[in-house]
Amino acid sequence: MLVGPLEIRRQGGALIITIQREERRNSLDLATLQAFGEVFRHHLRAEDRAVVVSGSGTRAFCAGADLKERKEMSLDQVRAQLSSYRTELGWLSTCAVPTIAAINGAALGGGLELALLCDLRVAAPEASFALPETSLGIIPAAGGTQLLPRVVGPAKAREMILLGTRIDAAEALRIGLVHRVAPQAPVLEDTLRWITPITAGAPLAQRAALRSLRAAERLDLDAGLEFELACYEACLTSEDRLEALAAFAEKRPAVFKGR
Repeated sequence: MLVGPLEIRRQGGALIITIQREERRNSLDLATLQAFGEVFRHHLRAEDRAVVVSGSGTRAFCAGADLKERKEMSLDQVRAQLSSYRTELGWLSTCAVPTIAAINGAALGGGLELALLCDLRVAAPEASFALPETSLGIIPAAGGTQLLPRVVGPAKAREMILLGTRIDAAEALRIGLVHRVAPQAPVLEDTLRWITPITAGAPLAQRAALRSLRAAERLDLDAGLEFELACYEACLTSEDRLEALAAFAEKRPAVFKGR
């Protein structure tokens, strides 16, 4: 089904969101941003095990802000749109289930920032990555200056942002910007196969692990270890844990029910 310029569908436990603006290189206009927020508020279901974001076609995952639309905006409208990046896209970094970017082409500017909001990133071999905003007289203000250093380290982030350096998929893998480069198959299909341990795994454990991992980014070690134990407690008392033990003893695949 379509939610504004986004197509959403489900496959193998994953909610798949595809930006359908190939003619505009899947750029983020205001309608697309609002549609992302609507997906979170009205279409994400309790049974979804993962969220996968991709773009239509093969040229671009997302080329960032729609500069044709941006050119016609007032300063206050630009400020409001920047705020909407957090309100409409920010859920990708706080979602209860893992979020994955299946990067089918160029991820530029806000498109790379969109991918950085996701927990995992898989790239097509032909994908490329850049934050070229300084060449346009601005900075990457949808999270780029904060998220990129946390992923690739401050030195590489400075290079990519101050020089506007564009890198290919192989380099992105080398520096840890992406977790995987799809070998041959379309990146979305490869991504769905790769995340099978998530979509077929124990949902309570996946969610607990994700909460604990994200907490590690904001807590000191002692507080983080306490939080980790609290997350473990939710798994310890679950039926899924008992099912995993029984399946191991009986040498069969576990059937997890998320309770």
